[in-house]
Order: sequence, then C-alpha cells, then structure tokens
Amino acid sequence: MTNSKDILKQAEDRMKKAVEVVRDELVKIRTGKATTALLDGIKIDYYGTMTPLNKVANVSIPDVHTVAVQPWEKNIIPIIEKAILTANLGLNPASDGTIVRVPIPALNEERRRDLVKLVKKFGEDGKIAVRNVRRDAIEHLKKAEKGEHMSEDERKRGEQDTQKLTDKYIKDIDNHLAAKEKEIMEV
Repeated sequence: MTNSKDILKQAEDRMKKAVEVVRDELVKIRTGKATTALLDGIKIDYYGTMTPLNKVANVSIPDVHTVAVQPWEKNIIPIIEKAILTANLGLNPASDGTIVRVPIPALNEERRRDLVKLVKKFGEDGKIAVRNVRRDAIEHLKKAEKGEHMSEDERKRGEQDTQKLTDKYIKDIDNHLAAKEKEIMEV
C-alpha cells in the first residue's frame, strides 16, 4: 500500500460499501406501499436449514397494499406466517391455505415523521462511515509520504481526490435519503 492510487481505490470501495449499507437499510423501511423487499430479511426453517423466504416461495405484489407469498410446498405456510410475525415488521399475515397475504397498513402522520427520523439516522450513520474512510485514507497518504514512498505533491493530490470521493458518496447518500423521505411522506 504505497501509492496514492491504491489508497484511493481501497477508500472508494469502502465508501461504496457504506452507501450500499444505507441503501439496504432504507429498502427495509415500510412506506405504506407494498414491496417485496419488505420480506427480504426473513428466513424460515426449511428442513433444518434457515432459508430466505424468496428461495421457498414466490413473493409478489398483487396490489399496492398487499404482498403475496405463495410457497412451493403448502405444508410450510404456518412456518412462513410465524416467521413474518416474529420479524417485528408490524405486519399481520393471513393465509387461505395456498397463499399467505400480507396487508401493508397505511401510515399515519406521526408514524411517517418517526420513519423520516429513522431514515435521517441511517443517512447520518452512512455519512459518518464515509468520513471515517476519508480520515483513514488521508492517514495512509501521510504515512506513505513519511515513509518516503510518495512526494508531498502526490500526497496533496491524493487528499484532494479523497475529498472528491467523499463529496460524491455523501451526495449519493443524500439522494437516497431524499427519495426515501419523499416516498414516506407521500400519502
């Protein structure tokens, strides 16, 4: 790890991961509209193996306020219902013997505000992660200059490039936040 390109590449990879974590967290937040992503984190005990729901059933959106889960084997319907209930998503599944329907309740104004606060918290956590990557990258650049592996000009250029990357990924997080906030506040 001696040249600035390597340091910047590693910093950019870590910044991308921070943005991905924020995006993944935002997808899980319920907005009053049905989306298959709501059930992405749910796993069921399928013949002794914890298996993601979408690997044992077809998850679809029949209408704006319902997620439908159609398992490939009818005998796992009770297991799926229990998994959705215990996932603490505030969802109440109901089955008709062949399909588990998960109605998505509409959000009230107070709940919307709480969700916006949560979205902002995830965003701030992501921005902090990006800034920590920037700090680490700049430390690596300074160490490389002290170890006489690079010139002062190259270090300064590396610091400027690191700042440009930081700005880019923080703007990316802001865009994700704005989109999610708009989605939540939409009635």
